[in-house]
Amino acid sequence: QVQVVESGGGLVQAGGSLRLSCVVSGRTFSSYAMGWFRQAPGKEREFVSVIDESGSRINYADSVKGRFIISRDNAKDTVYLQMNSLDPEDTAVYYCAVVSVTTHFVPQALYWGQGTQVTVSS
Repeated sequence: QVQVVESGGGLVQAGGSLRLSCVVSGRTFSSYAMGWFRQAPGKEREFVSVIDESGSRINYADSVKGRFIISRDNAKDTVYLQMNSLDPEDTAVYYCAVVSVTTHFVPQALYWGQGTQVTVSS
């Protein structure tokens, strides 16, 4: 049974930073790409970032490029999302997922976490 557990969300002022963590159990973590997604109120879930199995290939949504950094520690079965220069538009529930990726490095979720709320105040 795969478990994906996010943590690190919270309330932060605009311009601040947060680091999300996601721990995976029940699968060989280092064999899978990992992704972060988010869903704002009244909007569809959207892609944020993806990292391949070794951490050597990374992609970001344009809206977070230059502000967010994805990383992983395969020894700890953990993927991180460092979020800097946060804006109220970043307010959303953030979801971590074990993903497969297409040849164009587009992530497709296999297993989802429960999500963690990030709220950015102005």
